[in-house]
Amino acid sequence: MKYVLLVYVDPSRKVPENNAELTENWVNGMDSRGIRLIGSELRPVEETTTVTVLNGKLALSDGPFAETKEHIAGFDIIECNNLDEAIAVAAQHPVALFGHIEVRSFWVR
Repeated sequence: MKYVLLVYVDPSRKVPENNAELTENWVNGMDSRGIRLIGSELRPVEETTTVTVLNGKLALSDGPFAETKEHIAGFDIIECNNLDEAIAVAAQHPVALFGHIEVRSFWVR
């Protein structure tokens, strides 16, 4: 089953100095095990454009739609046997130490 890991961070929280190294090690480990299919860090939240169509008219706004301290900083798509395995993979993600990892399964059609 495929899952997306949405990586949330709060820019006011201190990021460990070795986070880049820890993340690279996590990525390499998950890639070598065939669990991680793709993933990427996202551009800064200040570069976000939110698209909405209201009454047939395009409305754009700068920044993320949700007014929150946390924002999505990246994502990973993984393939695991079940939710328990996906949670175990997410718990190993370095950002889980100072941010949040949301685990969501794909629709199976």
